[in-house]
Amino acid sequence: MAGQIAGQAPSLWLLLLPHLLLAGGALAVFTAGAFWRTRPVRTLFVLSAASALLACGAALALPALTGGAIPDASGLSAMLDSGPYARFYLVLLTGLTFTALLFLANYARQRGFEEDEPYALVLLAALGAMLLAQAVNWVIFFLGLETLSIPLYVIIAARRGDPKSGEAAVKYFVMGAVASAVLLFGIALLYAATGTAEIAAGLSQPMSGTGLLGLGFLLAGLGFKLSLVPFHLWTPDVYEGAPAPVTAFLSTASKVGVFAGLLRLAVQGQGGMWDGLALVLWVLAAATMAGGNLGALAQGRVKRMLAYSSVAQMGYLLMALLAVPAAGPGPIMFYSAVYALMDLGAFGGLGLLSPREGDLNEFGDFSGLGYARPFTAGIFAFSILALAGLPPTGGFVGKFLLFAATLRAGYTILAALGVLTAVISMGYYLRLLAALYMRPAEEASAKGLPTTASGGVALVLVAFLILLLGIVPSPVISALAALH
Repeated sequence: MAGQIAGQAPSLWLLLLPHLLLAGGALAVFTAGAFWRTRPVRTLFVLSAASALLACGAALALPALTGGAIPDASGLSAMLDSGPYARFYLVLLTGLTFTALLFLANYARQRGFEEDEPYALVLLAALGAMLLAQAVNWVIFFLGLETLSIPLYVIIAARRGDPKSGEAAVKYFVMGAVASAVLLFGIALLYAATGTAEIAAGLSQPMSGTGLLGLGFLLAGLGFKLSLVPFHLWTPDVYEGAPAPVTAFLSTASKVGVFAGLLRLAVQGQGGMWDGLALVLWVLAAATMAGGNLGALAQGRVKRMLAYSSVAQMGYLLMALLAVPAAGPGPIMFYSAVYALMDLGAFGGLGLLSPREGDLNEFGDFSGLGYARPFTAGIFAFSILALAGLPPTGGFVGKFLLFAATLRAGYTILAALGVLTAVISMGYYLRLLAALYMRPAEEASAKGLPTTASGGVALVLVAFLILLLGIVPSPVISALAALH
């Protein structure tokens, strides 16, 4: 097939195959849930998981399917990047979605809310994240962000009857709506300043007051979605209230999609008005690393601690964003993948360890779980070790790449601050590990629900990839370096 189309512009439908599989899967799940008298919960899960897996396979096979031909630069295909950068994020986002669905199925089935809505909405949110990562036009950029955000407002409240989930959904919706309005105003100012909706063409223009103001509003809107300090205050409340597997998706696929969009702005804005944001990015990165780690250190509940931890991880990525002109996007892309796996293992593992009544949250709830639930707690602990940046995990390699890139770009003070905050983070990560393995098991905690096949597969997959990226990172690093 590749030979038939080599040298010709690939069909738009072929380029959109991963998107169509996700959208078709969501539609099929909604239809099955609406017209089947007794909702076939296993069929709903199989449909959604198969859609995500096929979309991942289609994204991997895109170079072979298109024969390496360049897309026709007109119409919708001109608004979407289909190069190596976009394909990396398509594979990553669909893979994360598949794994998050495995965690969600285990959790929802045991708690009685396994219905069509959560599965279909996760697929639609993933579709939005993919559009955001591929957008080279402000219209697609905003549409992708909203397609990602709106399903999240709903699935945060997936566990009906839980007041914490409802409260978290309302908070996220109100704050998210304001952030979207701010971001849209920023895009409007940029369009007014540059006269074009093409991202690269607009950002390459010389600095202007209106353009910089637009970029400021845009960064504030993205800062909310990424939980950058000082736009992070919603994060601990929403992460604590949402069901653990939904938090896993929110903190991984959602943030990776938004950061992919931000990274594209940094790459395409070099030498233009984006350079005027260097000082702002420096301050935001320093505040996010410090605020996230100090906030996590002060928490007495594990989900809030992990929420602040995810804030700090965004700070590390933002620090390396300043180094893109010198080191390219490779270190950030590598750490994006590792970060997503680590947080998926942490929140997914937390959900698997939790009882039916609600998620484990107090540190005492984890006492002795390392001995009472050795398999699930072991992989959960491994994800925590990776978040702390200890070898032989991918977290160690990823942090090393980020700090090395920052130093190479000349941001010595910022890198030193990053190392200092990473050392501080050891305090709260080790506190959780101590609860797992250095305290006797509490009776209530030891009676958690058993891990089903889907949850076990998700855990093993996450642990294997974190370890693989820690001990054999070279092929991935080399492939990403070639993008620079």
